[in-house]
Amino acid sequence: MEYREISEDYSVSGQIQPEDVAAIKEAGFKSVICNRPDDEQPGQPSADTLKAAVEAAGLAFRYIPVISGQITAENVEDQAEALDELDGPVFAYCRSGARCTNLYGLIQQSKG
Repeated sequence: MEYREISEDYSVSGQIQPEDVAAIKEAGFKSVICNRPDDEQPGQPSADTLKAAVEAAGLAFRYIPVISGQITAENVEDQAEALDELDGPVFAYCRSGARCTNLYGLIQQSKG
């Protein structure tokens, strides 16, 4: 599992599997955000499956599904709220990491 550090408190990756959660915790992350809608692709693990694995590892989990190419103002607000509320560093994932990265950029723009 590879991930990209966007800021010291926020990193992104493509789709993770339940067995990746131990490595995420070991890397020092405190919270996980799923930005990928369930059933976007056959065979992807559901948000509930990953939530169970993440919470079993003692980390926080938030599900903020974003449709690819269709980020809404509400998505940006929900992500910003999650980042304010969750303990960092935060690990966010979607299919490729792009939506998570774009959301973060839009949050930073709205603060500016």
